[in-house]
Amino acid sequence: MNIYLFYIALFFYAISTISYLLCLTVSKKIIGKLGHYFLLTGFFIHLLATFVRYFEAGYTPITNAYESLSFFSLCIACFFLYIKKIYKMEMLGSIFMPVLTIIFIIAFAFPTEIRPLPPLLNSWWLPVHAIFSFIGCAVFLISFFVSVVYLIVENKIKEKRFSPAAARFPSLETLDSVNYQCISYGFIFLTIGIITGSIWASITWGSYWSWDPKETWSLITWIVYAILIHNRLTIGWRGRRTAYMMIIGFFSILISFFGVSFFLGGQHSFI
Repeated sequence: MNIYLFYIALFFYAISTISYLLCLTVSKKIIGKLGHYFLLTGFFIHLLATFVRYFEAGYTPITNAYESLSFFSLCIACFFLYIKKIYKMEMLGSIFMPVLTIIFIIAFAFPTEIRPLPPLLNSWWLPVHAIFSFIGCAVFLISFFVSVVYLIVENKIKEKRFSPAAARFPSLETLDSVNYQCISYGFIFLTIGIITGSIWASITWGSYWSWDPKETWSLITWIVYAILIHNRLTIGWRGRRTAYMMIIGFFSILISFFGVSFFLGGQHSFI
């Protein structure tokens, strides 16, 4: 049952993606609104599908590659809806929706059947640790693309080559404000994810920290964002510096999430 709901959610995400991409060439507001409503519909169906899978499996469905990428895309959709509600940034949907949809499509490349939960993961710490970690990663993915857009828009302004489509993107001040929101929320979620993971590790293995590859890269990522927050609050880092640091931090997240999970192995490997 749950898999059909996931496919329906993917359909609405795809239609939303097409709508937002049309916004790049057509300035009619109705297209952006349609993209928003398709996204909203897809998100609620995706959320429902996740709950259905939870009840069918009997555990929080974030235990393999398919479930993790699906939940990751759900977190992206959720935080983007939150940011868009605050800043009214329809044009950024033309960037985030293709990314969200592609991640969700990639999820279906992995086995989708429900499998027995490994004894190691049979703990209520699983949803606590994993959910906070995934939300943090989703927030920082959004900040990565906001940073890329910031640098592109800034470059266009300096070169005085501002196209009509680019002119509809948020101002540099708004993009920097979004980045600050992402830093604030993402760092909190990432910190809680690391702390709960350490507590879980202590209960399971008797040690808070074992320098597992994912633990190591999570710490590196945390340090990068901690430096960014410190410099922003103490010496006033804004704009381009923040954007570059957000990009660096996200590459660290990519290594932690994909590199460790699929290539480096360890206790956090999905396969």
